[in-house]
Amino acid sequence: MKEGTMPTQLVGSNPSIMMGKPVVVGTRITVELLLETLAAGESPEQMIAAHPRLTWEAVSAALDLAVKALRADVIYPTPDQAA
Repeated sequence: MKEGTMPTQLVGSNPSIMMGKPVVVGTRITVELLLETLAAGESPEQMIAAHPRLTWEAVSAALDLAVKALRADVIYPTPDQAA
């Protein structure tokens, strides 16, 4: 980064965009969608190729946000498994 420049926010939330879910700024691509897509086996490179406004830096920022959110002291229930 050049000296004296501020980093650009890559992920943000606005109540009027996608019901306030975190999105890649300047798009309607939610962090949730990025995580679901990765979990389904698509690579970041495939996502970037499919969405020209998406960058590796934005994918990384979305993953960082998800990690920070999961660090919160919250209990996440999991579905019961059949015995």
